[in-house]
Amino acid sequence: MESSLKPEDNLHSDSSAPGENEYTSGFPQGICDDVPQQRYLCSNCNNVLNEARQTLCGHHYCLACVNWLVSDAAINMEIVELKVHCANQGCSWRSILKDFEEQCEYALIPCNIGCGHTVLRKALACHLEKACPNNMSVFPACCLSMGPSELQGTTEKVRVHENSSHVSYLQLLLRATTTNSSDLKFSPLTASAPGKKNRAMVEQLPQLREALSDLKIHWDMGPSEGELEADGRDGGDGGDSSAGHSLRDDDQVTILLDVGRQIDTLQQRVQISENIISVLNREVEKTQLSVEALERVNQSSQDMIHQLEIKVTEQQHRLARKDLVISSLKESLRALQEVSYDGTFIWRLSDLSSKMKEAISGHGNRPNLYSPAFYTTRYGFKVCMRLYLNGDGVGKGTHISVFFVIMKGEYYPLLSWPFKHKVTFFLLDQNHREHVIDAFRPELTSSSFQKPVSDMNVASGCPLFFPLGKLCSPKHAYCKDDTIFIKCVVDT
Repeated sequence: MESSLKPEDNLHSDSSAPGENEYTSGFPQGICDDVPQQRYLCSNCNNVLNEARQTLCGHHYCLACVNWLVSDAAINMEIVELKVHCANQGCSWRSILKDFEEQCEYALIPCNIGCGHTVLRKALACHLEKACPNNMSVFPACCLSMGPSELQGTTEKVRVHENSSHVSYLQLLLRATTTNSSDLKFSPLTASAPGKKNRAMVEQLPQLREALSDLKIHWDMGPSEGELEADGRDGGDGGDSSAGHSLRDDDQVTILLDVGRQIDTLQQRVQISENIISVLNREVEKTQLSVEALERVNQSSQDMIHQLEIKVTEQQHRLARKDLVISSLKESLRALQEVSYDGTFIWRLSDLSSKMKEAISGHGNRPNLYSPAFYTTRYGFKVCMRLYLNGDGVGKGTHISVFFVIMKGEYYPLLSWPFKHKVTFFLLDQNHREHVIDAFRPELTSSSFQKPVSDMNVASGCPLFFPLGKLCSPKHAYCKDDTIFIKCVVDT
């Protein structure tokens, strides 16, 4: 049976991966879905480049056409992305050229043990199993009557013959064992001569070994030669009862047949288990590839998320800076909207009660308030008002103090100094009955009216501008809706 197992081993090893190369040079143009560009064709065989090589003059060739040329990795990367289909009839495979070199089950290939037939790759196993004349196994010598032409056949035929001839094999083995064991019995005269007995046993032993070797049963778990020989001796010692000997032979045949059937069942189960394990191994490999692909995608996603987080942080910083710029622009716009260029400015102070409390307590951040800047003319002096709601100097705690401040303007180098214009302050009565008015003329020698050397000069004005006790007088509406209006007029 060893000779019958070898073709099956070759079947499993060779039929799944024949070593032939279907395209020795370039790939045929017919497999491409679209007509390939000229730059993808070999200058020698005019097929799609297979492992492209480039000459110094810029021409491309397949490696098989000119294997001495330098490799062109750039065009290889483009070629493997070409859309192709299988040229074998009956195959519906479509993909890119990079996957084309995997062997197609519909490809016609020669028999790999040299019978001369050409078959589909997927049918090679069946051909080797049932139809290949070079895959014949020789029947072992058996008790069946066979001519020389019947001593060989396919693996399947050998298997059928073995399964149907168990009884004949066992009967032949038992007869040979019984015969040889009977031949080993000696007469008392022979037994009395130990030397002769040993020589007779030595002469019989090679014959017994040869008979058992020719009739060896093809079971790995079958009964051993020693056990059958012992059974034959026991039967010979019984001697006189041929009926008992026949019964023992039948029992042994039955037992061996049962063992054979159990072995066949176990072999089938082992084969099924091997097939299942093979399928599971392929599924595990596919799952592992899928997991690796998902891990690469996940890593790529994590990198992208990290980059996006960095971009979001940068955008947040930019938005914060823009908010600061917008806030500054709003302040500038509000100042521009309130600015005056005719020497007259009305200052509106809302939420007066809270400002007054801060001024009286002294806990406020600003004990005095500055009005927005305004100009005496379009290109004139830049000035503003400074207000102490709880008074300053001689008016502290009793009066509202208002002062006039000259600032360093854009055009102050072009102006005539010192400042000489009359300044008038008004606390407006919101019922238009009686406004509070106070005025002064600049003291030309005072530094408050000289050309500024810093952003602002020292303030000068009216420390006793308005008594605090009259601010909420019911006769007037100086403070209405917690709001007052102070007006400044510069005579120009």
